[in-house]
Amino acid sequence: MTIHLLTDIEQALRDSWSAETCTPEYRDRWTPDHPARDQCGVTAMVLHDLLGGELIRGEVRVDGVRTDFHWWNRLGMGVEIDLTREQFGPEEIVVGGDVVVRPPGELPRLQEEYALLRDRVMAQLGRSGGAASEVRDAD
Repeated sequence: MTIHLLTDIEQALRDSWSAETCTPEYRDRWTPDHPARDQCGVTAMVLHDLLGGELIRGEVRVDGVRTDFHWWNRLGMGVEIDLTREQFGPEEIVVGGDVVVRPPGELPRLQEEYALLRDRVMAQLGRSGGAASEVRDAD
């Protein structure tokens, strides 16, 4: 069993982000200078594969109007990890944060982006990709 520090996992995720792993409808606003932009959903899912915990979804608001959703993770003891927090400009405020149960089986949305990010991260960490049950050390 290989143990990776959160810093190793975070670096592997950051090194694996690209336009191809971000939310497709916002792909045109992704740049290498702003790599976390629109990576939150797939990043939260890959981190969930590796560390378990809960998936959290909040609303992104601009001038009080919801413009999008934002995803991050909550691990044991209530520790929240948001590896894409820097994607937002000062006018974008994340509010709320509800636990979302991960659907069993394949993701209905962002499947290709998630699979690509997962495979890149697993390769960097020296592991093979696969279903969450094959990926988590704890399982």
